[in-house]
Amino acid sequence: MTNGNAATGLRDLNAGIPGADQIKGAVSAVYDDVASWSRTGDFWNWGMHCPELLNELTDICPNFNAGVSDGFSEQLYFQTLRGLPYSKNEFRSLNVLEVGCGMGEGLNFLSRLVDPARAVGLDLSGAAIRRANALLARGDRLTYVEGDAERLPFSDGEFDLVINVESSHNYPDVERFFGEVVRVLKPGGHFSIIDVYDSRSYARFGALQQEVGELTWIHERDVTENVKSSIRQRMAPGSFFRKEYARKQMPIRARIIGGLGGAHYAGADFIGHRDALSRVLELARVRPKFVGQYESYRHHLARRA
Repeated sequence: MTNGNAATGLRDLNAGIPGADQIKGAVSAVYDDVASWSRTGDFWNWGMHCPELLNELTDICPNFNAGVSDGFSEQLYFQTLRGLPYSKNEFRSLNVLEVGCGMGEGLNFLSRLVDPARAVGLDLSGAAIRRANALLARGDRLTYVEGDAERLPFSDGEFDLVINVESSHNYPDVERFFGEVVRVLKPGGHFSIIDVYDSRSYARFGALQQEVGELTWIHERDVTENVKSSIRQRMAPGSFFRKEYARKQMPIRARIIGGLGGAHYAGADFIGHRDALSRVLELARVRPKFVGQYESYRHHLARRA
């Protein structure tokens, strides 16, 4: 594997950003701040809307989101399990790692849904990990660890399944991350990654699929329209998302960073949506424009040899 110049993360999308340490520091600082004001039930990602997926999820866990969310983020996490060759009973014997777990809500949802033997979430943000352990950890069954996706603090072959949700586009060295995934996976284990791409990052991802010989890619699904549907519904006036942000009276820094109603965080740029406040802040350079011109959102599943 190669390092540095072929990176698919922020350095590749915005050549004006300096080295890896600065990128990681900036990303960690943003999520540290989000963790300081975020509350249980906030959205965890851009989400996806798929009636078929929703029906399947509801059959497994009726009323899974009753009164606490709009259900879109849960659907995106449920998508990471699609294509995996495990029965419900087999899931219960697995060791699962989520890299880039944020504040841990998604992994908590999945761990309650399929009840793996052990679930570990890792994130670069110390504040997010402290929040996750304080609110969500359940003994040895569900724990959260601060760490770097490119230097995973785990033993070789420790996990049966590694998932990565809407996170790898922030990594300065995705090649190194893939190498770490291979290292911590058991032979025969699976890697499920779902993320957003521009034309260059998707081309580089395709090249990595060929270069990382230890991984056999067994499933791909383009969920771009499903993700856009989720974002459009969240941006609509009167949506659950809008009401929750208004009700929680987010602090002024959250509104400045996220834009009115958190639109920037919720993927509004991906559908070409701009709130008036977002445009003003961008013109004043208080908040940067969306990094990169993202074009697609995809789920890939691989098996370690």
